[in-house]
Amino acid sequence: MSHDFTIAVFCGSSPGNDPVYRDEAYRVGTRLAERGIGLVYGGGHVGLMGAVADGVMEAGGSVTGVIPHSLQSREEAHYEITELIVVDTMHERKAIMADRSDAFLALPGGPGTLEEITEQWTWAQLGIHQKPCGLLNVAGYYDPLVALVANMRDHRFTHPRFTDMLVIESDVDVLIDRFVGYEPPEQIHLSPGQELSVEP
Repeated sequence: MSHDFTIAVFCGSSPGNDPVYRDEAYRVGTRLAERGIGLVYGGGHVGLMGAVADGVMEAGGSVTGVIPHSLQSREEAHYEITELIVVDTMHERKAIMADRSDAFLALPGGPGTLEEITEQWTWAQLGIHQKPCGLLNVAGYYDPLVALVANMRDHRFTHPRFTDMLVIESDVDVLIDRFVGYEPPEQIHLSPGQELSVEP
C-alpha cells in the first residue's frame, strides 16, 4: 500500500462509559501508523479523538488535526501532532478533512460523529466522491445504526448498492483491507417519477 494513503477518523470527544472504546481507538491509531496510513481527524486531545491521535503518534505515524477556533479550548486542541490546522468554521474543518482523505471511518461517538460519517456516505451515494466510508463497530456500539440502515433499505428509502457500500467491521485490519480494495458502485440515474427498486 502507498504510504500516502490517509484515513479521516470521526469519533467522540468523550471517552464513553467503557474503557474498550478508548482502548480500541488507541489501537486503531497504532495500526494506522504500523500500516503506513496517515490520520486526519478533528484535532482534539480529549476522548477518543485524543486516543486515536496518540496511538498514531506514539507508533511513529503522521497526524493532521483540523479544529475550529471555537473548539480549541472545548476539545483541548492537540498540539503534539504532526500538523494542526486551525480554521474559522465547521464547514472549513469538514472540507479540509474531506480533501485530505482517501477514506472515512467512524469510531464510536455522538451526534457530531454520526453527522460527519453520514454526510460523507451521502456524498459517495451522490457520486460527489468515490471514497469508502465505514464504521468500526466496537463492542456492538453501532448495532442500532446498522439495523436502521437495513430498515432504510427495506423500506425503499435507499438502494441496496448504497447500503452495501458502507463498510462495517469490528476488526480494524479487516476494515482497512476492505477500504484498500474498495470499488464504488455504479451510479443510479432515475427518471422523474421513477421509483427506486430494491433489487441490486
